[in-house]
Amino acid sequence: MRTSHAFKLAAIGLKANKSRTLLTILGIVIGIAAIILIMSLGQGAQNLILAQVQGLGSNTVAVIPGRQPSGPSDFAQIFSDSLKEKDFTALKDKSNVPTAATIMPVVFGSQGSSYGDETYRLTIFGVSDVFPKIFKIVPDKGAFFTQEDVQGLSESVIIGSKVKDELFGASDALGERIKINNRPFRVVGVLPKKGQVSFFNFDDMAIMPYTTAQKYILGIKYFHRFIIEADLQQNIERTAADVKLTLRESHNITDTAKDDFFVQTQADLASSLGLITSILTLFLVSVASISLLVGGVGIMNIMLVSVTERTREIGLRKAVGATEKNILTQFLLEAITLTSLGGVAGIFVGALLSFLISIVLSRAIGADWHFIFPWSAALVGLVVSGSVGLIFGIYPARQASRKDPIEALRYE
Repeated sequence: MRTSHAFKLAAIGLKANKSRTLLTILGIVIGIAAIILIMSLGQGAQNLILAQVQGLGSNTVAVIPGRQPSGPSDFAQIFSDSLKEKDFTALKDKSNVPTAATIMPVVFGSQGSSYGDETYRLTIFGVSDVFPKIFKIVPDKGAFFTQEDVQGLSESVIIGSKVKDELFGASDALGERIKINNRPFRVVGVLPKKGQVSFFNFDDMAIMPYTTAQKYILGIKYFHRFIIEADLQQNIERTAADVKLTLRESHNITDTAKDDFFVQTQADLASSLGLITSILTLFLVSVASISLLVGGVGIMNIMLVSVTERTREIGLRKAVGATEKNILTQFLLEAITLTSLGGVAGIFVGALLSFLISIVLSRAIGADWHFIFPWSAALVGLVVSGSVGLIFGIYPARQASRKDPIEALRYE
């Protein structure tokens, strides 16, 4: 029997019961669509995260208090108070870190603010006057504070675009005073709409001298971060090594296993986050693949029912000369066609859902989330769906091909 004829017979068999055919392939559609959706969103999330990491600049090194997390129980260590003023002084010493071009201490927190009858909860970001150099952001209205403002604990603040809109609306914010923690701060600058930059949403921020934030807002004498910019990209590793040596000496640490801080370059962070998102995506894909197994079992069950219903048809075909191979081929092609159609439909549904969700996420989180079609996942989906039909269709097809033609013709 020619292959084209076998496909034609398989198509006729599937068309005979359209409702059952559609319900049978639904499990495959769901499984493939879930895999496409997860892979697409996973790659989109990974690209967004890496873009955010790279937004701080490739020459930067972050010093974070606490022990570097190696498991869920270690994340509380990140909120340690181990970075003090003496560490900042030691790091600024060129003899300790000669390749450091800029060093900026960072403190942050959340606090309510008000202007007139308007209130808004914003993020406090305490930094030094080198902030524009490191983050490549300058106010589009007003100016950034100076080193003198930092030393003098100036009650000056630069607000993000969303803070300005929430508190002032269409009015001009420059020179006005807003209350943060019941203390008046003069608005000296307004940032342009920027969104997320390296995990910081500057639209929601109030940026002020770190000295001011420490004393009047947060009530602390330590730092949450040091951000250090190396003079040259090739000196990043040397800068990171010098920072570790300097802080160990400052903290009297002789055993590296007892470090109460950790140093992270942008490359380290990008690599770690990329690995985490890849592992999470693969885990979710493996969970979604269970539906393919369920769909395969469903197809085998339906094909067995179909074999029973079409016993007389099988007997008649054998009586007019069809071989066991012809019957086996026909039923296998029906199973493979079912799963392949489900695979194609699943790829289309998954891609459509991914596209719509990427638009919703982009608007919801205010970040540039791009839709990515996972070609590799689509190709694997087609191969897997066809393989499911082949594997789960073999047993029903063999059952059909082995039927005795005389007994089959007698079947009622």
